[in-house]
Amino acid sequence: MSSASLILFFIVAVVLVGGALIFSSFIPPTSTNVQKSEPYECGIPTTGLTWLQFNIGYYLFAILFLIFDVETVFIFPWAVVMKELGMVAFIEILIFFIILGLGLLYAWKKHALIWE
Repeated sequence: MSSASLILFFIVAVVLVGGALIFSSFIPPTSTNVQKSEPYECGIPTTGLTWLQFNIGYYLFAILFLIFDVETVFIFPWAVVMKELGMVAFIEILIFFIILGLGLLYAWKKHALIWE
Protein backbone atom coordinates (compact mmCIF):
# COMPACT_ATOMS: atom_id res chain seq x y z
CA MET A 1 0.00 0.00 0.00
CA SER A 2 1.51 3.28 -1.04
CA SER A 3 1.58 6.42 1.07
CA ALA A 4 -0.71 8.24 -1.40
CA SER A 5 -3.47 5.65 -0.98
CA LEU A 6 -3.05 5.77 2.81
CA ILE A 7 -3.41 9.56 2.80
CA LEU A 8 -6.44 9.26 0.51
CA PHE A 9 -7.95 6.70 2.91
CA PHE A 10 -7.59 9.08 5.87
CA ILE A 11 -8.98 12.03 3.90
CA VAL A 12 -12.02 10.02 2.83
CA ALA A 13 -12.52 8.82 6.41
CA VAL A 14 -12.38 12.36 7.80
CA VAL A 15 -14.76 13.65 5.11
CA LEU A 16 -17.27 10.85 5.70
CA VAL A 17 -17.22 11.14 9.50
CA GLY A 18 -17.29 14.94 9.39
CA GLY A 19 -20.11 14.87 6.84
CA ALA A 20 -22.13 12.49 9.01
CA LEU A 21 -21.65 14.72 12.06
CA ILE A 22 -22.61 17.86 10.18
CA PHE A 23 -25.60 16.15 8.56
CA SER A 24 -26.85 14.85 11.92
CA SER A 25 -26.62 18.32 13.45
CA PHE A 26 -28.91 19.77 10.76
CA ILE A 27 -31.61 17.12 11.01
CA PRO A 28 -32.15 16.37 14.71
CA PRO A 29 -35.45 15.00 15.94
CA THR A 30 -37.34 17.86 17.55
CA SER A 31 -39.51 17.48 20.60
CA THR A 32 -40.71 20.23 22.90
CA ASN A 33 -41.91 17.86 25.59
CA VAL A 34 -41.07 19.02 29.14
CA GLN A 35 -40.19 15.49 30.19
CA LYS A 36 -37.29 15.44 27.70
CA SER A 37 -35.30 17.84 29.90
CA GLU A 38 -35.80 15.86 33.12
CA PRO A 39 -33.16 13.40 34.31
CA TYR A 40 -34.14 9.76 33.83
CA GLU A 41 -34.27 7.50 36.85
CA CYS A 42 -37.42 5.43 37.08
CA GLY A 43 -40.08 7.93 36.09
CA ILE A 44 -40.79 9.06 39.64
CA PRO A 45 -39.51 12.48 40.76
CA THR A 46 -37.13 12.22 43.68
CA THR A 47 -37.91 13.68 47.07
CA GLY A 48 -35.36 14.67 49.65
CA LEU A 49 -31.65 14.00 49.34
CA THR A 50 -30.91 12.12 46.12
CA TRP A 51 -27.21 11.49 46.63
CA LEU A 52 -27.25 8.05 48.22
CA GLN A 53 -24.52 5.46 48.55
CA PHE A 54 -25.25 2.11 46.98
CA ASN A 55 -24.30 -1.17 48.53
CA ILE A 56 -20.93 -2.43 47.25
CA GLY A 57 -22.59 -5.78 46.56
CA TYR A 58 -24.17 -4.39 43.40
CA TYR A 59 -20.78 -3.50 41.97
CA LEU A 60 -19.16 -6.78 43.02
CA PHE A 61 -21.98 -8.75 41.45
CA ALA A 62 -21.68 -6.74 38.22
CA ILE A 63 -17.92 -7.23 38.06
CA LEU A 64 -18.26 -10.96 38.64
CA PHE A 65 -20.87 -11.13 35.90
CA LEU A 66 -18.55 -9.30 33.51
CA ILE A 67 -15.64 -11.60 34.35
CA PHE A 68 -17.59 -14.73 33.57
CA ASP A 69 -19.25 -13.12 30.56
CA VAL A 70 -15.83 -12.34 29.11
CA GLU A 71 -14.84 -15.92 29.85
CA THR A 72 -17.52 -17.17 27.48
CA VAL A 73 -16.26 -14.79 24.80
CA PHE A 74 -12.81 -16.40 25.03
CA ILE A 75 -14.08 -19.97 25.10
CA PHE A 76 -15.75 -19.87 21.68
CA PRO A 77 -12.67 -18.92 19.59
CA TRP A 78 -10.61 -21.38 21.62
CA ALA A 79 -13.08 -24.15 20.81
CA VAL A 80 -12.85 -23.31 17.11
CA VAL A 81 -9.05 -23.63 16.93
CA MET A 82 -8.55 -26.27 19.63
CA LYS A 83 -8.19 -29.13 17.14
CA GLU A 84 -5.54 -27.29 15.13
CA LEU A 85 -3.43 -26.19 18.11
CA GLY A 86 -3.65 -29.46 20.01
CA MET A 87 -2.24 -29.89 23.49
CA VAL A 88 -0.86 -26.34 23.70
CA ALA A 89 -4.37 -24.88 23.41
CA PHE A 90 -5.67 -27.34 25.98
CA ILE A 91 -2.98 -26.39 28.51
CA GLU A 92 -3.59 -22.68 27.91
CA ILE A 93 -7.34 -22.96 28.46
CA LEU A 94 -6.71 -25.13 31.50
CA ILE A 95 -4.56 -22.36 33.00
CA PHE A 96 -7.28 -19.85 32.07
CA PHE A 97 -9.93 -21.92 33.87
CA ILE A 98 -7.71 -22.38 36.92
CA ILE A 99 -7.24 -18.60 37.21
CA LEU A 100 -10.97 -18.03 36.84
CA GLY A 101 -11.71 -20.78 39.34
CA LEU A 102 -9.36 -19.18 41.85
CA GLY A 103 -11.14 -15.87 41.30
CA LEU A 104 -14.50 -17.52 41.88
CA LEU A 105 -13.18 -19.24 45.00
CA TYR A 106 -11.87 -15.89 46.30
CA ALA A 107 -15.25 -14.22 45.66
CA TRP A 108 -17.00 -17.11 47.38
CA LYS A 109 -14.72 -16.87 50.43
CA LYS A 110 -15.30 -13.11 50.66
CA HIS A 111 -19.09 -13.70 50.49
CA ALA A 112 -19.41 -11.58 47.34
CA LEU A 113 -21.96 -14.01 45.92
CA ILE A 114 -24.34 -13.71 48.86
CA TRP A 115 -27.15 -11.29 48.07
CA GLU A 116 -28.33 -9.53 51.22
